[in-house]
Amino acid sequence: MGEIEVRHRRGSDMEACTDALATVHETDRYPAQWPADPRSWLTPRGLIDAWVAVDGPTVLGHVALTRTGEALAGDIGLPAEQLLSVARLFSHSGARRLGVAGALLDTAREAAAADGVRLALEVEDGGKAAIALYERHGWTYVGSRTDDWTTADGRPARMRAYLAPAGPTPQPDTERSQDRT
Repeated sequence: MGEIEVRHRRGSDMEACTDALATVHETDRYPAQWPADPRSWLTPRGLIDAWVAVDGPTVLGHVALTRTGEALAGDIGLPAEQLLSVARLFSHSGARRLGVAGALLDTAREAAAADGVRLALEVEDGGKAAIALYERHGWTYVGSRTDDWTTADGRPARMRAYLAPAGPTPQPDTERSQDRT
């Protein structure tokens, strides 16, 4: 594997993003229900920007920033105008433990900081690896609520809300860079 680059998503990336998402769905059941139109799912309502992590022509991961809805803003305790939301974050199942998701999160955080806002996100309670990633990166758990959809195993989705740390993205030290996601 070569060097991982994070760059803005291009229209020409959509097929590779959909292929990478398919590996995540098969491995982790994310998204819980495979979307009828995966390309549209990767471009959610309120999209601000999106990035991909690539190794040469290969898409290794994806993240999007969207406007924050009132429900999540209420859970966080800040006005929606002071937040952006992380959405559609995933790394190809074959690119795990390479730092892909962390690099995408850092890019999203830097973009939000440049706009003078904080990042928030929601993750379904069953997403243990994602929860561990956010907590390792200093995100603060602020609460949970039941959402209006059903998980792949048939239970009501329990969503955990997180707020990104304030300030600049910390640079990984040697110890931390060995524990990559």
